[in-house]
Amino acid sequence: SRGIDLDGLRGSGPDGAVVAADVNERAAAMRQATETATGVTGTSAASRHAAPSAATPRQRSPESMRRLIAERMSKANREIPHYRLVRDVDVSTLQHWLSETNAQRPIAERILPAAAYVRAVALAAARHPELNGFWREDAFQSGDGVHVAMAISLRRGGLVTPHVADADRASIDQIMDRLRELVAAARAGTLKSSWMTGSTITLTNLGDTGADLVHGVISPPQVALVGMGRVTDRPWVADGELVVRPVLTVTLAADHRATDGAIGSRFLSTLAHALEHPEEL
Repeated sequence: SRGIDLDGLRGSGPDGAVVAADVNERAAAMRQATETATGVTGTSAASRHAAPSAATPRQRSPESMRRLIAERMSKANREIPHYRLVRDVDVSTLQHWLSETNAQRPIAERILPAAAYVRAVALAAARHPELNGFWREDAFQSGDGVHVAMAISLRRGGLVTPHVADADRASIDQIMDRLRELVAAARAGTLKSSWMTGSTITLTNLGDTGADLVHGVISPPQVALVGMGRVTDRPWVADGELVVRPVLTVTLAADHRATDGAIGSRFLSTLAHALEHPEEL
């Protein structure tokens, strides 16, 4: 999945942004050229970790980008036997921890909730590896690390999903630095090929846009997608008393061919524990 030559690659996204389809097309062309030259038709390490390739027009409007995404997600929804689980998480401790931590820092070095979400997903994926990998050739293939893809919307439409590599081994500050880098590169159309392929699980965070709940569609060949909604004040029972707490709704969409609800529930419990105990992130 690494080492794809992007020199001269013209992005088909808004303002020339390089999107996943562009990288996939270049990767497919490189694989085809290699196979033609060597006579090898087997699956390479790079192709095992790359998303399915598709030839696309070099120039694409935001509307056509959405249409392409919709086609791929419709196919995934038809072919993947999804099961979905939901968990509400009290994030009052996380909010307090972020507030105290950021109070001692300049604005440019502050940690956003998204970094905590990525870290929590990574820790849960590392502890429950059945959800961290790919479904290929009627079998589950474990990922070579925990590489959390983050859905990033582009200003004029469409989205890309670069990933944070080895997020379970990165500190929350390192994850925050990488997220800043990924967002800036996505908006500027300068994403590296190694950021666009090889993700083992995806996180989509729509809380900032106002969505309370996210029912995601798995991005094949992955077997799981985590959705984060917005934090809202809700009634909550704590120590036998009814209180008001900031609550985050977390969802898991998983592939029933690879796991079942029991594994998914344990994954969500681990994720919730990480968010409720930010000192462990």
